[in-house]
Amino acid sequence: MVNGIIPPMVTPLLQDNLSLDVKGVHNLINHIISGAVHGLFILGTTGEATSLSYKTRAQFIVESAKIVEGRVPLFVGISDTSIEESLNLANIAKEAGASAVVAAPPFYYGMGQIELHKYYWSLADQLPLPLFLYNMPSHTKINIEIDTAVKLAEHPNIIGLKDSSANIVYFQKLCHLLKHKDFTLLVGPEEVTAQTVLMGGHGGVNGGANMFPKLYVELYNATIAKDFERIAKLQHLVMEVSTKIYSLGAFGSSYLKGMKAGLSALGIIDQHIAPPFHCFDEKEFNAVKQNIKDIEAQIAEVL
Repeated sequence: MVNGIIPPMVTPLLQDNLSLDVKGVHNLINHIISGAVHGLFILGTTGEATSLSYKTRAQFIVESAKIVEGRVPLFVGISDTSIEESLNLANIAKEAGASAVVAAPPFYYGMGQIELHKYYWSLADQLPLPLFLYNMPSHTKINIEIDTAVKLAEHPNIIGLKDSSANIVYFQKLCHLLKHKDFTLLVGPEEVTAQTVLMGGHGGVNGGANMFPKLYVELYNATIAKDFERIAKLQHLVMEVSTKIYSLGAFGSSYLKGMKAGLSALGIIDQHIAPPFHCFDEKEFNAVKQNIKDIEAQIAEVL
């Protein structure tokens, strides 16, 4: 079973906004692992996977595995509308040394729950690595319903679910129904990681851990220890990241733009972002820089 903080890593890009920044990948992976995280997840939503070419995705898998060198488990996103392409990415991940793969539902045709069950069952049968389900209804327009998730948990090659629905009742029911199974339940939205771990969840796939990995690991550790005074202090910092970095722009992409701007302000990678989006302009970037300084100062007082 997987427990802890598994950051969904951003994909560092060069100035053409298309090519992988290998130096940036090296910098970021080592920065994240220095925070004592429990794993690393590449090619998810935060990693802009659907905006990257298959060539870049394959290169990212191979380079990441080389840099990680087995220090933490590596999870690779294989979400695609084509099962063939998902399997191709999974095979690359297996050869590179990844630990597991992660797949959201195919996101073009509207699938019924029976169809979704059959899809995932077939995918898991063919995969060379264990599979995490990825519930991301805001982006895929398909919710992996509770009954479907529970049935899929019976497949021996499906080992967990990452939920990014931000539906606490949904997550609580999964924790209740699957509590006696060796099945990992991870939450995406970092604002509720502590809450969901207290409910019986196993950890968080938290974007902010790209920037401040130790903060999120400390929050997880405090939650496991039920140190509620420390949880409150750390939760405040997580909410500072959420409100001052992710909410600066006027669009749904502001989370991603803020994340990359924050990493650039920290001197870890450049803020280049894949089309169809563009990085923050100078005014927004300067606001991020100032907010990052403020958050760093607050973190230093607590950690």
